[in-house]
Amino acid sequence: MMKKLCSYLSPLLIAALVLGSLPVAAAPASPGSGLVTTQDALSAERPQGDRERIHEILARDDVQDQLVAQGVDPAEVEARVAALSDAEAAQMADQLEQLPAGASVVGALFAVFVILLVTDILGLTNVFPFTR
Repeated sequence: MMKKLCSYLSPLLIAALVLGSLPVAAAPASPGSGLVTTQDALSAERPQGDRERIHEILARDDVQDQLVAQGVDPAEVEARVAALSDAEAAQMADQLEQLPAGASVVGALFAVFVILLVTDILGLTNVFPFTR
């Protein structure tokens, strides 16, 4: 019984493996269509995300206060951001990401304190006398 089942099943499995490994014919391409790379797909979505990020930063109250203090009309800033090209918006968004946050110095000092405290507790340094 098992031998008979194997004799029927083996050719079917071989045919399925062979047919599954054959390349599929591509559909005819229409003019202007082609492969879309991952970078193309990401760059198509990115300009809108860059502009949204810029608008979020410009909508903050502290940024609005600084713009008014410098004598800049916030409506004019919005109009200029809307007039930016995609490359300019991407460059501006990247520059905004690279700017330090407001409490970067305090954060760095706190990180150094925590690192020294941990190494002192582990006995690797002798900085703080209160850890003994």
